[in-house]
Amino acid sequence: MAVFNIIHITKYKYNFPIKESINEVRLFPHNFENQDVLQYSLLISNDPNVSFTNDYHGNKVGNFNILEAHTEMTIESRMLVRVNHSLKIPELDDTKVCDLNLHNDIYLLRLCTPETIKKQEEINAILKEINYENKSIIAIAFDCSQYIFNHFTYTKGITNIETTVDEILGHRKGVYQDFAHVLLQLLRTAGIPSRYVSGYICPNESGLRGEGATHAWVEIYTPKQGWLGIDPTNNIWTMDNHVKLSVGMNFKDCTPVKGTFKGFSKQTLSVCVSIGYEDGRHFEGINDVELEKNSVEFELQLNHAEQQQQ
Repeated sequence: MAVFNIIHITKYKYNFPIKESINEVRLFPHNFENQDVLQYSLLISNDPNVSFTNDYHGNKVGNFNILEAHTEMTIESRMLVRVNHSLKIPELDDTKVCDLNLHNDIYLLRLCTPETIKKQEEINAILKEINYENKSIIAIAFDCSQYIFNHFTYTKGITNIETTVDEILGHRKGVYQDFAHVLLQLLRTAGIPSRYVSGYICPNESGLRGEGATHAWVEIYTPKQGWLGIDPTNNIWTMDNHVKLSVGMNFKDCTPVKGTFKGFSKQTLSVCVSIGYEDGRHFEGINDVELEKNSVEFELQLNHAEQQQQ
């Protein structure tokens, strides 16, 4: 069990005033059986009214508008969460894909439908190589994660939020959201309900890739144990330092901040993630991102994955 105090600050600056900024945020940690949200607050510059809803996947979504002209906007998310993933360590479970009965569950059926990609034969070949047809759901998930960990290189800066699964399969390099998308394609092709998860991986001095920053992994569904998290970037089942924010078909369903505005402006984006522990330890990471788009009106869709790679 671990308790984390996480402060996530997203700051936009514009070289000319912009107006009619309409935004949507998904920065709210989940309450679920092995993660408790003890405290939470959301602070936004100009103190706009925020309306809250739940999306199709059950994520909490905040919507707000800043209509007056402004040259910067700051979104600060503060959370105190307690995590106990040891409650969800995969048990001995011999359930196979053929044992699943999903005919009456539209949500799970949707989550086991793979994308249409050009290199699907390469996905099929990987599944054949691990001999997935004779294995349990748990074993397939781990073997697919292990394949990605062993055959794909963790490299920052060569992919972005628009990189496709075909492109990732082509160069076999990328970061956590890329590995999560490949794992989703493998698992869904095998017939396993799977979903993308965005969150944080808090440092525990174990040398995990992606520590101290935003992260992404995958959850699989089993009838006996429900949703289980697996992190292909590190080839592990999720642990106490994985803090969950949102879930979806892919990262687009989990975009932490997106919106539109009007104005001719060049923007910069600064993101700071601070993680504190009960014993007084503290970790902080800051990324500065320059956004090239300049237009009268356009949609700005940013997520932590893009911020990490800049």
